[in-house]
Amino acid sequence: MASTSPTTKSFRLFCLIVSHLAVILAAEDGLLINGDFETAPTGGFADDGATSDSRDAVPSWKLTGTVELVASGQKQGGMILIVPEGKHAVRLGNDAQISQDVKLEKGEIYSITFSASRTCAQLESLNVSVSPASQTIDLQTLYSVQGWDTYAWAFQAEEEDANVVFTNPGMEDDPTCGPIIDDIAIKKLFVPTKPKDNAVLNGDFEEGPWMFRNASLGVLLPTNLDEETSSLPGWIVESNRAVRYIDSYHFSVPGGKRALELLSGKEGIISQMVTTTPNKPYTMSFSLGHAGDTCKQPLAVMAFAGDQAENIHYTPNANSTFQTANVNFTAKAERTRVAFYSVYYNTRSDDMSSLCGPVVDDIRVVVSGGVRGLNLSGLRFGFMILIIMFMV
Repeated sequence: MASTSPTTKSFRLFCLIVSHLAVILAAEDGLLINGDFETAPTGGFADDGATSDSRDAVPSWKLTGTVELVASGQKQGGMILIVPEGKHAVRLGNDAQISQDVKLEKGEIYSITFSASRTCAQLESLNVSVSPASQTIDLQTLYSVQGWDTYAWAFQAEEEDANVVFTNPGMEDDPTCGPIIDDIAIKKLFVPTKPKDNAVLNGDFEEGPWMFRNASLGVLLPTNLDEETSSLPGWIVESNRAVRYIDSYHFSVPGGKRALELLSGKEGIISQMVTTTPNKPYTMSFSLGHAGDTCKQPLAVMAFAGDQAENIHYTPNANSTFQTANVNFTAKAERTRVAFYSVYYNTRSDDMSSLCGPVVDDIRVVVSGGVRGLNLSGLRFGFMILIIMFMV
């Protein structure tokens, strides 16, 4: 047996150390450096915000174009600028951008969470990118009466050295107009192991984007048709509007710590392709509930499983905030689509503006039991019982 030379051993040890070091240096889950923009720039915070073209005016961020560090309560004309959290945020002018270098694990899936509000225009949008991935997120729809929302966007790391970039693609007459950004965080996503007795991946929604413990609005998941790079592993958002990822600290969740609230009727659809056996009967079960956010009823979902679709209304018992529903179907192919959307366009009763809707959780697809699921051995046993009964 050939022996390994000391040089080869040393090289292998070096490679092992480098690989471990790369993992250690990779961005930790949570807020990016000065992701809340509360670190004071050189000279301190200005009393009424500071517009700067200097690339280093905001600590730990590189700036391009007109970027303004704004303060909570700051006025622009007759309008008060909305800072999502804390005392400070940044506003991006026409074609302006902010960026930060981060260390990532190559090949892994990450999700960026950030809060944003619009200022002057109804049609403002925000582009978030980590090369070569990029997505422009529409800020036109306000989902909460607070005037800002939290979003998540996912990507796959192509390199260890990456650059997180936020860009305002708009061109307004007033160059200082543009979206306000705050609370930027990152999280490495893990694809949960698919249970042996459930064809649905991440059906309990426990794996998802970063959520700030003190944030009470949940996280919006905008349109995303790529199940491989989803902030909600296994699921896609195949509609024009977002759905809301919620937690048990601020909402009523049927099970575990996370669930999904469906918004905007047919404009907020989630779906997943699950593995099935053609011509075999299945049952899709799920929990349907109320988020406890004063959402006006009635609440209902359209639930799709293969060629079956059912309109299911939320009608819980008096002492429960959720119920269990089922949809039976027979698979027609090796992959079957399951999907959900809210039947109604619901808003909260306390402000009449914030969008809300039914909550879905604990989604399962299993082979049906009962007569349709009996195997050959079961039929033989039943036939033998009948023969014995006749003989008696």
